[in-house]
Amino acid sequence: MKILKAISIILIFSFLTILTQVGGIVYLISRTTYNKITSLTTNKYKLSLYKFASFLLIYAFSTFLLVPIIAKPFGRVPLPLTEKNHLQPLNVFTFILNRNYVRKELEESVIDVANKMNEIYPGTTINYLDANFPFINNFPLLPHLSHNDGRKLDLSYCYKDSKTGKSTNECPSFIGYGISEEPKKEEINTECICSEKGYWAYSLLSKIVSKKNKLNYNFDEDKTKNLVNLFVANKAIGKIFIEPHLKTRLNLFSNKVKFHGCKSVRHDDHIHVQLK
Repeated sequence: MKILKAISIILIFSFLTILTQVGGIVYLISRTTYNKITSLTTNKYKLSLYKFASFLLIYAFSTFLLVPIIAKPFGRVPLPLTEKNHLQPLNVFTFILNRNYVRKELEESVIDVANKMNEIYPGTTINYLDANFPFINNFPLLPHLSHNDGRKLDLSYCYKDSKTGKSTNECPSFIGYGISEEPKKEEINTECICSEKGYWAYSLLSKIVSKKNKLNYNFDEDKTKNLVNLFVANKAIGKIFIEPHLKTRLNLFSNKVKFHGCKSVRHDDHIHVQLK
């Protein structure tokens, strides 16, 4: 039983660390409260509930108060938890899971672009997706291959409400990924090319995420083009990844706009920007 218990602790610690970077440590800390909790009740269901509540309280305290402070010496700052400077997370899990940390220089660049977008399109708020974890270079932010140094950030595309034709700050996918702007018949189909080369994971998310919400939105080509070009013009930005057929369709000529390669995932559902 002791061996099984040790294995379960290791598995939970590993899972929470991979998922949130700090969750494993928080889990071990929360276990120090178990003796006190056990003295409160003998009911198994209440014990489990109290233990889980203990973890959540310590995790919330750590994530929202301690982690931003500890992240500063690592050169990383959190992106806003709610709308600020015309920038916001698309969903709450991004910051709950500590996936919203970037270098200060990248934060400044994104805010600058968001402010300029709002000047061009009043009322616009840019949605950010996955950024990086708060600590340690080369710690993987799965399933991403390169979001491990505070220098990368994913952003959602711009859309219009299909019923009204008006610009919206909402997106067809709750997580921001998986609902793609597919290539037209005359455009290059990178998905097919990469699949034929054996890169099965290239379009995995687009096969998993539900498409039922896609009909409610239309891809806003002009607005998305302006968004990309504002990042192109920003001196701190070195690379922008976008699917080749969209680079052609949107007439994006800068050398900063590149193809990410088949080893990555498709980028016709989001934009990837990174520092030089």
